[in-house]
Amino acid sequence: MSIRIGYVLKRYPRYSETFVVNEILAHEAAGLDIEIFALRPLCDTHFQNIISQVRASVSYIRRPIQGRVSESLNSLAPTAASYFWAELQEASKVIPDFWPKLAFAQGEQASTVYQAAWLAREARVKGITHLHAHFGTVATSVARLASHFTGIPYTFTAHAKDIFHESVEFEDMQRKLQDAASVVTVSDYNLRYLHNTYNLPAKQVQRIYNGLDLRQLQYSSPAERPPLIISVGRLIEKKGLSVLIDACAILKQRNYQFQCQIVGTGSLELTLRQQIIDLELQSIVEIVGPRPQNEVFQLVQKAAVFATPYVIGKDGNRDGLPTVLLEAMALGTPCVSTDVTGIPELVRDGETGLIVPQHDADKLAIALGQFLTNSALRVKLSTQARQLIESEFDIHCNTAILRELFLTHTASGTRKVGAKA
Repeated sequence: MSIRIGYVLKRYPRYSETFVVNEILAHEAAGLDIEIFALRPLCDTHFQNIISQVRASVSYIRRPIQGRVSESLNSLAPTAASYFWAELQEASKVIPDFWPKLAFAQGEQASTVYQAAWLAREARVKGITHLHAHFGTVATSVARLASHFTGIPYTFTAHAKDIFHESVEFEDMQRKLQDAASVVTVSDYNLRYLHNTYNLPAKQVQRIYNGLDLRQLQYSSPAERPPLIISVGRLIEKKGLSVLIDACAILKQRNYQFQCQIVGTGSLELTLRQQIIDLELQSIVEIVGPRPQNEVFQLVQKAAVFATPYVIGKDGNRDGLPTVLLEAMALGTPCVSTDVTGIPELVRDGETGLIVPQHDADKLAIALGQFLTNSALRVKLSTQARQLIESEFDIHCNTAILRELFLTHTASGTRKVGAKA
């Protein structure tokens, strides 16, 4: 049986979602045939260099061509409604029982139904045998409906914001979890949360860690590193960067000699820059903006410590298992982080890094100071961190588990969506 996987993503590519690209590249290296479906246009201004290595073609959602609308509706001035109707008509041409199945979409957003009809038609035309979405938000909503329309099974990976944010609707998420052939999540913390919150069967959700291609990330001993603190991530609340800046002020007061670089961009950039000025840290703390992935790796590998003082946002938003932490640990830079979601599964306090409480600038400063001044500690914890990455976070091992999941559901024709319809 020919296997072809459709990856359903809200946007592609995304600067901050290298884990998706890593996953696709590993599948392609193993010979899996992939088509990418993106539901939204690009919004980033910078892109990671590894995107150029992806061979899969990308289909972006588009409005039907005007000729198709005119042919279907004989309309000289197509409206949003006529575009919507035309897409349903086109879907029905390749999905014979489409119209009876459309009732399943009752209660969904019109945009979700439109995109699902588009995806269903594209999936049928392109011979997709399985759909996999990342994040349990709109991409999974669309994949779920498209699965119902076509009979193609779907799975999805749940990360963090899509599980914990205040906008998550319980009943909507429960439908997605129950209707999926299987669900993947990225940490044991998430696994327990989903099982306990949604009372799911034990086998319905499984944890598969994100991974890295370790051939691209060579370990370098941090024994002789300058006193440089580095942090990489979007400049948003959940990254806890205001806490890091406060910690730098404390280190300065305690007469530590160091520099701090913050790599990234985001909505809090002006606020964080003002904080740096207010604390008179301009000569010590620098926001350097976004950088290509290969340059980020070089910066990380020059630092004595990697700081990720993540917090749970006021809206419930939080990180799951950040790829930048995996990368820093693989490269040999010791990490300080917090006890948010699954991070302690990766940064094991006193073993593969140091964990401090959220929002605690003083304890963060103490931990950073330890790595800045203690070469032996840097070497010990970074060595153990690399060993953990090699044993549990190798992308080729972890995507092999995911491929087996895809193949199992494709071969068995597992299809749960609309079973009661």
